[in-house]
Amino acid sequence: MLLGDQGIWISDRKELLQMDRIIAFLKGSYWAKNRPAELIRTSIDNSICFGVYDGDVQIGFARVVTDLVTMYYMCDVIIDETYRGRGLGKQLVEAVTNDERFGHLHGILVTADAHGLYEQYGFVRDPDRTLRKKRSQ
Repeated sequence: MLLGDQGIWISDRKELLQMDRIIAFLKGSYWAKNRPAELIRTSIDNSICFGVYDGDVQIGFARVVTDLVTMYYMCDVIIDETYRGRGLGKQLVEAVTNDERFGHLHGILVTADAHGLYEQYGFVRDPDRTLRKKRSQ
């Protein structure tokens, strides 16, 4: 999907993902900075992934974990720092939430800082109903 006339586009084709760039993006994030590269690779193998590209360079990423029947969990949404502030994160979230595979499913995500962004796409804060179990080390 082409985003305007800037040469920036989004794809869910895994063969286009640039693993080194994704690992670098996630290592620079607050939520995945300690995630080993091998876990990142395996999580991508087992998820539906979206890349944002400027020409042939990957500049953004989002990952979706789903059973394709009842729910999806959108995670690892990130845009390269040099491209932030241009609405690309919004376009990435819109691409995921408008994907026909997820339209009839219950969507879940966890964020510490981007509530306003996700609320624009129908997500609501639900602090009274969410429980979380941390994985063991």
